[in-house]
Amino acid sequence: MDLIENLRFPRFFINGGDIKINDIVIIGGADAKHICTVLRMKAGGKAVLCNEDGFDYPSEIVSAAGSRVEFKVLLKRANDCEPKMYLRLFQCVPKGEKLDFIVQKATELGASEIIPVISKRCVSRPDNKNSKILRLQKIAEQAAKQSGRGKIPIVGEFTGFNAALKLYRSGNLGIIFYENGGMRINDTVKNAVKRRPDTNYGSLSADIFVGSEGGFEPAEIAAATEAGLIPANLGRLILRAETAPIAAISILMNLMGEI
Repeated sequence: MDLIENLRFPRFFINGGDIKINDIVIIGGADAKHICTVLRMKAGGKAVLCNEDGFDYPSEIVSAAGSRVEFKVLLKRANDCEPKMYLRLFQCVPKGEKLDFIVQKATELGASEIIPVISKRCVSRPDNKNSKILRLQKIAEQAAKQSGRGKIPIVGEFTGFNAALKLYRSGNLGIIFYENGGMRINDTVKNAVKRRPDTNYGSLSADIFVGSEGGFEPAEIAAATEAGLIPANLGRLILRAETAPIAAISILMNLMGEI
């Protein structure tokens, strides 16, 4: 299977150890039901298995019966779709179902981790946070399958703004997007690379903070700057809460040579 053909086949993530060519891998549960009843795949059908070890395993169905599907591993190949840059999105929670959309698109664009943040201007403050996280993690999994990812992004727990700042890794490129100031994102990244002579675009990891409706309060920007984050903007236009993170990730991935 070439890469284009590989991406045409359904993708399923599995929890397994080392996988070798000719191994038999068993898939059960919801994925097995999806294979049999939705995709209507039978013996001889092909799919790509992935256990998040950096490789894809194109495989062929040996048998399929409702709650159990057996695959024979045909090949082992490096996953060429997974971005090299580790990008964490700290997303302040927007209203309604917008966070679902953000998680889906951030996954498709290559984010490695998405942490929902409760900032002062967040209107949405979910009560049943555990069920919401499970839902978002499932959305990330489905988006990772669709986009050919080698790993499923982690959806973290809902976190207060100050606690989120403490999660920022000082060695990473840290950006907080602020519509009332800051450098252009392109200049922010270029300056970060210049300050680190041992760093290049391909080796950067990034922690980015994006606000909900209404953005951030000045005190939050001050606290973020004190923590080491760099205020940046996405141009003169004011973007919607669900548009800003997608624009930010797209620009960063382009600068890193991933898009």
